[in-house]
Amino acid sequence: MVKWTWVVVAMVWWLAGAGGCDSPDREVIEVPVDLSPGTPLPDPGDLGPPPAVSCALRVSVSTPDDCGKLESYDLTGCDLESLKGVDTSGPFNARFHDTSTGPGRATDQLLGRYYFLEPEAAHPMFLVSTANIPGRPYSVTAELGCRAVGTDRVLGCDVYCEAGKPPRVLSFESVRTRRRPGEAESSGGLRLIGEASTGANTGMGVDVYVTKGHAYVVNIEAGFPGEGGLFVFDLADRTAPRLVASITHPDDAYWNGVWAKDDALYVASAARGVLVFDISDPASPRLIQDLSGGMRRSTHTLFVNGNRLYAMDNGDVLIFDVTHAREPVLLGSYRDESSRMPGRNSYPHDATSLNHLLFVNHWGAGLLILDARDPANVKKLGAYEYPNAMSHYSRVAYFQNNLIAFEGGEGWGAHLRVLNLNDPANPTLIGEYKLSPEVSIHNMELVGNRLYLAHFQQGVRVLDVTVPSRPREIAYHHTWREHDPVFLNVSSWEGAVGIRVPGDGYVYVVDSQRGLLVFPEL
Repeated sequence: MVKWTWVVVAMVWWLAGAGGCDSPDREVIEVPVDLSPGTPLPDPGDLGPPPAVSCALRVSVSTPDDCGKLESYDLTGCDLESLKGVDTSGPFNARFHDTSTGPGRATDQLLGRYYFLEPEAAHPMFLVSTANIPGRPYSVTAELGCRAVGTDRVLGCDVYCEAGKPPRVLSFESVRTRRRPGEAESSGGLRLIGEASTGANTGMGVDVYVTKGHAYVVNIEAGFPGEGGLFVFDLADRTAPRLVASITHPDDAYWNGVWAKDDALYVASAARGVLVFDISDPASPRLIQDLSGGMRRSTHTLFVNGNRLYAMDNGDVLIFDVTHAREPVLLGSYRDESSRMPGRNSYPHDATSLNHLLFVNHWGAGLLILDARDPANVKKLGAYEYPNAMSHYSRVAYFQNNLIAFEGGEGWGAHLRVLNLNDPANPTLIGEYKLSPEVSIHNMELVGNRLYLAHFQQGVRVLDVTVPSRPREIAYHHTWREHDPVFLNVSSWEGAVGIRVPGDGYVYVVDSQRGLLVFPEL
């Protein structure tokens, strides 16, 4: 590993009147190299060009059942023979382009398990499913491959037919998920030293927080029998974390985020908003209240900075005072105008902050830059927007006098962007880090000049960001195993999902299948 000479000078305050969060506003990282803001780069956005495939139905299609007949499709532009060489032994990640709406949309689904090869059949990759549910219109969905590129990439059509409506025709591109060519299980000294499962039928691991010598892992229910919940691991021996408690709720199986302050643990619930647990006994969390106000609330993520708790909830960013950690008090909220725009598909997914500045990953609206000095009157300073945005997670710090954001998207073509936020009204792209377009980033942690990424099927990635505009990978570890059982329709979100680097010398990762993994901090 190449060593850089660097010094972190902490506890430097910016704008003495910021107030309210009792936390350092920035780290100043001094390095013996040029740290100029960087030259702005063009940003074509995510997704890229739509899949180049013709999905044509013949004019004779008039009923849903017609969509399930091979003769209903015009396959003159397809190469069916090429499909016979596709490797369908593992999962595929896919994106879909809606030909009826122009710009297209992106979703991720598991396709590989559904493909089947029958060399003697009229079509080697054709799947038909029907839905005949009481009270709903009868429908037929057909997926058919049109041609393959090599053995790992398939282009094809997805057609949905419902009684009384014209067919909806999507083109798709799907790629067999594999390790990148030439990569081993790990590199750069990022070795796995401990592992512990949350147990059988406990859903999909998504987030972790470490405090008081314990790791708190949350799982979500994920398309098959299995409850989500909270799972507590004793870390006295990090080579063998020990599960000491599990908490589930029969009507609330989607707990997606977790954080702690003092003797309080906060969990993001899709049914009851923010759940507050007492962890004065760290091995035995005790639910003491939820912050739903008696209404059904869906909190997706949350985090704490100083005495503020921020929760992404039902399209709003809620801001609580947690001076008394077990007794949060709502101070205010923010809802961006993009949440109200028809067809915009934007909502607050996650956020981070530096003192009074709040940075919200607002999905289709990109990264918002907010002044939250007054929680009752949050002001928007600017936003970094890009085409087909799927803004998901970020970390922000000062590098010398430059305010730098590391922003990660989630979805096809999404990747790490490095942004210069010196002028909040005019943020610029100055650097990028990309792996495979079909695998994106979930969470990340910035510690000094190291950026740790939970990169789904590409595992844990560690970047040296001493020069922010030129992220340099220095280590990785593949946590995802392609032949493990897969969750229904969520393959693109499997692998390394949650990550924390709490400063105790270790990196804690949640893998969707394997549970809690422990690595040494680099």
